[in-house]
Amino acid sequence: MNINNADNVLLNDSVTHPEGSGILCPALVISAPSSGSGKTTVTAALARYHRNQGKKVTVFKVGPDFIDPMILQQASGELVYQLDLWIVGKKQCRELLYQAAQSADLILIEGVMGLFDGTPSSADIATYFNIPVLAVIDAAAMAQTFAAVTFGLAKYKQNLPFAGVIANKVSSDRHIEILEASLDSQFTLFGRLPNEAAITLPERHLGLVQAQELQEIDSQLDTAAAYIAKTKLVNLPPSVEFYTEAKVDNDGLLNLNDETPTTNEKALANTRIAIVKDQAFNFIYAANIEFLEQAGATILYCSALNDTVLPECDALYLPGGYPELYAQQLSNNVAFISAIRTFAQSNKPIIAECGGMLYLLEHLTDFNQQQFEMVGLLPGTAVMNKRLTAIGSQSASLPCFGSSTTNDGHDNNNNEIIMRGHSFHYSSAKISLTPVSQARHFPSQRLGEYVYQHGNIIASYMHWYLPSNPALAIKLFQKAASTNHNI
Repeated sequence: MNINNADNVLLNDSVTHPEGSGILCPALVISAPSSGSGKTTVTAALARYHRNQGKKVTVFKVGPDFIDPMILQQASGELVYQLDLWIVGKKQCRELLYQAAQSADLILIEGVMGLFDGTPSSADIATYFNIPVLAVIDAAAMAQTFAAVTFGLAKYKQNLPFAGVIANKVSSDRHIEILEASLDSQFTLFGRLPNEAAITLPERHLGLVQAQELQEIDSQLDTAAAYIAKTKLVNLPPSVEFYTEAKVDNDGLLNLNDETPTTNEKALANTRIAIVKDQAFNFIYAANIEFLEQAGATILYCSALNDTVLPECDALYLPGGYPELYAQQLSNNVAFISAIRTFAQSNKPIIAECGGMLYLLEHLTDFNQQQFEMVGLLPGTAVMNKRLTAIGSQSASLPCFGSSTTNDGHDNNNNEIIMRGHSFHYSSAKISLTPVSQARHFPSQRLGEYVYQHGNIIASYMHWYLPSNPALAIKLFQKAASTNHNI
């Protein structure tokens, strides 16, 4: 696909609905000129303020990010789902918003990167669903230029619904006076947040520090909410009308992707899936968990840091996370490593994504050049780098779940074996296996991450969005891979 045409492909089929046929709910997209402007702080502060007023606030995150949703869930008290017109699909994004509007008093959508960055972008989401944009501008090092940035954000894209702007990191009353005086009267300045450490969320190499690692997170959120109380954002934004076009199969399972067929609702009935979830491994989509439970699976959580045994299970799911930060503790937990090795001998499915894949390697070298022994089920090693190694939305085939694969990514029964997701990592892995496939980036179609199959293990740097291909996702957890090796 030509990258210049990708926006048109995503947005040119917007459906017209009769006015009054949907559900009304106040909503905002919170975006900014760039990453690091304070989108998460403002979104979380807004969510906590209105939650403290007794309102139900449902928050979404544009794009495939895992870490910001942890902060937003802490602020709102509700699960945070992704909205992405490509990975999630337009129909499922529409359905997620419609479902939220049925019970929420306010819907907040935190954007990704800058307002117009990426394909699809935060502006695409706002335009496609006609949700007004609140722009967060870091004003710490600017004065009148604040007005120029606001004008550019509001006018760069035709038909963008634009609510107004909030100034972040304002140093004084005089500073906000200058900002407000420079702003064209057609734009609303909703207020300001101060340049204050008490509400600044700490960062590390993959983004913000995880919510569960911040001991004072609730105090920070309440402090930020108190600043929102001094702005015009105490009032709910205008209502947006949300619609449904969900098509449900005979078993009641929602068709989660635009092009992908549904699968039997109870296909994973009596299937126990153990998911490693702790501070080292917790990069997993809420939609993935919901999908597996909807398919009938029983989810059992365990910790690679603290547990000594695996729960009795039929499949093991190792999501991404921060194994490099906890490498010593992971390596020291030899009992849990032994439990995973024993489970691998059962020929039951093991699905490992990004950090989960690193954990299954023989060794992992952290940022300090210290090498640690890992599980050793995959022949290879990984090293943490100072710079970002890979990022982007991608899709890949899993040919081990099709008897033979055609060039368009289907097996010989015409079943699609392509799954969408993304990668984002600082490590480089050297794995002594021949990949079964290689992902392609969207929309550029350049080559991306490798996918490995080793006996009953499917491993990749890819973070899979399981609802992007329900039938294939079921197969991942339903049976071991078809080609067996000694492991």
